[in-house]
Amino acid sequence: MILASEHAQQILQRNNCQPYSQPENAMSQFQSAGEIRLLILDDDPQTCQLIKSILNSEGFQIDVLSDPAMAEEWLKNQNYHLIVMDVVIPGLELEQMFEWIHLHQPDSSVIVVTAYPSIESATSSLRGRAYDYLTKPFQIEQLRKIVMRCLETKGMIRMTEDALKEALGAVIRNRRKFLKLTLQQLSQRTGVSLGYLSQIELGKNSASIETLYRISMALGVKLADLFNSIQKNI
Repeated sequence: MILASEHAQQILQRNNCQPYSQPENAMSQFQSAGEIRLLILDDDPQTCQLIKSILNSEGFQIDVLSDPAMAEEWLKNQNYHLIVMDVVIPGLELEQMFEWIHLHQPDSSVIVVTAYPSIESATSSLRGRAYDYLTKPFQIEQLRKIVMRCLETKGMIRMTEDALKEALGAVIRNRRKFLKLTLQQLSQRTGVSLGYLSQIELGKNSASIETLYRISMALGVKLADLFNSIQKNI
């Protein structure tokens, strides 16, 4: 059996055994709609601190709680947008935790992490309306992406204009190359100038809705699919 405190070491080992250092300007691609409050709930303090270091980005106010006896009282007196919690916490049942969260934190989303995945805990998480179910040891970037996607879905963060232009340009470029089309051919299909298309793909210029519609039709996808592809890559 693997002790809870060993999971933090496993995560580091899985990510080349290097202590995690938050990338500078990790939130530079996003802008927040206000203060974002997160709670990390795990009975192992080392795991709590590791997850906190992964998510400790600009705009995030993060609390950690490793004492299960304080869980309900803590949830009563604090407000969170997102809770990251372990499935197995001695003295607490998963269903009980979801009940407290729905009662005291009705607007909070939940990401469940576990070193012991099972159909039972996955089903309980589904019934508890968890946003995602992540197994340990996980990839550091995997957790970060899930959290960012969750907060974006809640409307708490959104991509900056520059980041959106770059991401949209990359989606268009990748789709064009997948279809083995040259910029010249795409220009002919859309009636959009070669230089303008190049600037759009490089993220240097914004495209109007009409232009994006022409591009999407020429690439054989729906306009909405271009933006859905951006969300999948966050």
